[in-house]
Amino acid sequence: MSTDRLLPSLTITDAKGSEDNPEEHAGNEPYRSPELYRGRLAPSPTGLMHVGHARTFWTAYQRARDAKGTLVMRMDDLDPERSKSEYVDAAIEDLRWLGIRWQEGPGAAGPDKADRTGNNGPYAPYFQSKRHRLYADAWRNLMRRGLIYPCRCSRKELAALASAPHEGAMAQADDEPIYPGTCRHLSADTAQLPGPTSGKMEPAPANWRFRVPDGAVVEFYDQHMGLQRFTAGVDFGDFLVWRRDNVPSYQLACAVDDATMAITEVVRGADLLKSTARQILLLRALGFAAPSWYHCTLVADHHGQRLAKRYDALSLRALRQRGITPLNIFSAELPILA
Repeated sequence: MSTDRLLPSLTITDAKGSEDNPEEHAGNEPYRSPELYRGRLAPSPTGLMHVGHARTFWTAYQRARDAKGTLVMRMDDLDPERSKSEYVDAAIEDLRWLGIRWQEGPGAAGPDKADRTGNNGPYAPYFQSKRHRLYADAWRNLMRRGLIYPCRCSRKELAALASAPHEGAMAQADDEPIYPGTCRHLSADTAQLPGPTSGKMEPAPANWRFRVPDGAVVEFYDQHMGLQRFTAGVDFGDFLVWRRDNVPSYQLACAVDDATMAITEVVRGADLLKSTARQILLLRALGFAAPSWYHCTLVADHHGQRLAKRYDALSLRALRQRGITPLNIFSAELPILA
């Protein structure tokens, strides 16, 4: 499959360095005018938030406030097994304790739980678990155009790939092993796999991968970290857009939501830089312009380990109970910056 067919409007550089469109850099063009700035907070309610989340969300809040724009709360609750309503309440409570305010989404109207339905704003619902139809429509768009393919690989086979060691304590969370292309030859109508039929096209029950344009270079300018450059097929491979349990992937859901909610800038951790490259490919494949990007420096503990939700001792809830104040949270007294 040629790059032109895959992404006709994406500025990408091939492996030899020639550019398909030298007039612009992919993901670096303005998505909306500054006066219409729209940022977002997108916590995953799968555990209690920690200091790293606090600093990233505070940065998102500051940038929206400085731009006199709108800040959106969106709950990224795609994981049906791990997402819990008590973590939704905890996220809203912790963010308000930090002094962060937003104008759309659950908790925007105030601390009362009554407005946490996710319908507070023009782009409702603001819970990913309630936006399945949008993701399914995007899947059909990609499938009809041959941009994705079904993957037969078992969990055991994929787990073996994922067992490759990652160098360094601060290895990127989305630095998954490159898929070797085992099922890349399959098409949507492959026998024993779902595909176009006389009825409605549905993705389940199969894993579906996005076919990246091998050798294409995705460049974008990060407002904090400068020019970023990733090569498809080298830095990342064909990635999942849909799981066999009928759940869209993080990559697809975020790309669709940021576009359909008119988000103009995405602020998140530096561990998601490669995810940004993947999402730029998806956005362009779906006909959406990319937002601006701002990736925050990661926060580590005193041993240099990247913070995670499993470290309850450094959760905002635990720190609050110990008498730590928001001022302490945003100072350098706690975990070091990595």
